[in-house]
Amino acid sequence: MKQIIISETDFQKARNKIREAKKNGIEIIFSSDDDELNRKILEKEKIDVLLLTLSNRKDFMKQRNSSLNQVLAKLAKKNNVSIGINLDEVLSAKSLKEKSEILARVRQNIKLCNKNKLKMRFISEGNADKYNLKSLGLTLGMPTWMTSALA
Repeated sequence: MKQIIISETDFQKARNKIREAKKNGIEIIFSSDDDELNRKILEKEKIDVLLLTLSNRKDFMKQRNSSLNQVLAKLAKKNNVSIGINLDEVLSAKSLKEKSEILARVRQNIKLCNKNKLKMRFISEGNADKYNLKSLGLTLGMPTWMTSALA
């Protein structure tokens, strides 16, 4: 199935692109840096995957800013939306510290998705081996039912 990654900052532009892609029967992956826009899209539009951006975020004092919270998780569960992990973002991290922060945010999102029984997927521009993705998912704490969906 064809995929399209829609990355917008304006709700109306994103809505128009999503509806155009839905007419053509394309799988829609939505990505935005704005958490409010992500929530609005989850509430009002029909998408297949919400791709979270995890780099260039500032963590809170006692919690990581992983761009996914319990409200977004419940909306995603209600609308049958999978949560996407941008694998290219992890691989292209400049420093080891930045890479470890991104992986820690991914682990937090995995725990939240497991609690709400949400599906997760690795999204990559390149062609990644499914066995390597499964082993990465297990290493990061994904349960086996979640890694079987990675294939």
